[in-house]
Amino acid sequence: MSDTITRLLDAAETGIRLRGYHAVSFRDLAEELGIKSSSVHYYFRQKEDLGLAVVERYTERVFAALTAETANTETPIDYLTAFVSVYRHALKGSDSICLCGMLGAESAGLPEKLAAAVAAFFQENIDRIAANLPRTMPAKARREKATHILATLQGAMTVATSLKSHKVFDNAVRDLLAGAEV
Repeated sequence: MSDTITRLLDAAETGIRLRGYHAVSFRDLAEELGIKSSSVHYYFRQKEDLGLAVVERYTERVFAALTAETANTETPIDYLTAFVSVYRHALKGSDSICLCGMLGAESAGLPEKLAAAVAAFFQENIDRIAANLPRTMPAKARREKATHILATLQGAMTVATSLKSHKVFDNAVRDLLAGAEV
């Protein structure tokens, strides 16, 4: 991947996480990077193409981190603790919400392929969590619990970012894990 593409993806991801998809323009990205707007179009014909590339790269990074962090877990609570730590690290490292959390809030107004990529990100999170909950739970209960866990993490990131307090996230996660019953 060229340096210009990497810089474009970085700038677009930061912009989307802070301001949302619709607030990021090729013109603004070009100005930020000191290049011509036509150069952005050279790499990404449409804004949707850029959005998809940002989501794909983000998804790969998040799932690589989740795979690495959860690789040696033995129990469901160990898995959830490791899973949560990836979200905590992302929040503390960027002081912004999850890229797909921001895009998820805008999903009704996103291009169809981009909205589908965001939904796939969330579905994969739910699938991973559900797969690591106790097998003694019925499949439907595991999916519902996994959805609840993901929704809590995403919501906690959003509120923590808004209030500029990582403690909000940590408290929500503490309560979530304490009540995990896994």
